[in-house]
Amino acid sequence: MTEQQQADLAKVPAVTLGFWIIKILATTLGETGGDTLSMTYDFGYLVSSAIFIVPLILLVFAQVRASRFHPFLYWATIIASTTAGTTMADFATRSLGIGYTGGSALLLGCVLLSLAAWKAVTGSIAVETVSSTRSELFYWLTITFSQTLGTALGDWAADDGGLGYLGGALVFGGILLALVALWRFARVSHVALFWAAFILTRPLGATVGDFLDKPLDKGGLDFSRPLATGVLVAAIVLLVAVLPQRAGGHPQRR
Repeated sequence: MTEQQQADLAKVPAVTLGFWIIKILATTLGETGGDTLSMTYDFGYLVSSAIFIVPLILLVFAQVRASRFHPFLYWATIIASTTAGTTMADFATRSLGIGYTGGSALLLGCVLLSLAAWKAVTGSIAVETVSSTRSELFYWLTITFSQTLGTALGDWAADDGGLGYLGGALVFGGILLALVALWRFARVSHVALFWAAFILTRPLGATVGDFLDKPLDKGGLDFSRPLATGVLVAAIVLLVAVLPQRAGGHPQRR
């Protein structure tokens, strides 16, 4: 099967500027939405994780069963993975006591292991190949690990790293801009750059989300979490409806 035929069958969106805008908003929503349930409504990290995992499993099942790319289904699954990732990371780093450093290291290992297993089993981790059941399951497993890693990494940068929420957001944003420059000007694998950017948009969203809703005395703006979550949901729905959404991938340079 040619790369173009694989792209035509893919059930994930083409990687465009619109894709990255929605992805960053979705990761920010994951932070505010996860914190709304676990902190604002005081469900706790474990119960909140259990609540969020149910729709995640159902949406992944629907995504795998779908015969073609459905924009709203795809982005709903992304949002489910990022909200579940927020509360699962908080449970691991805070309730289990392994800390931000330990949680980040553990989850980074899970992401790399998932990518390595995906490559070994299917022969490719490129977005264009996400059309079979096996590749889709690896795709969503890797994404869920990366969403969980992003929360722990964002908290590590903001707290243990001493950057604060705004400082952390600026650092992760700067790294993403460096990846864009590599994509544009260097002969670096675009598949590797995609996954690096995909992973790093999560701590960017996590630090932005925390900056929006954390108390003023902790370096945040103290916005209402439910309100911020609602605004982000509305923005994502609008962008998914307005921006062109098509199945496909991204230019590859191995």
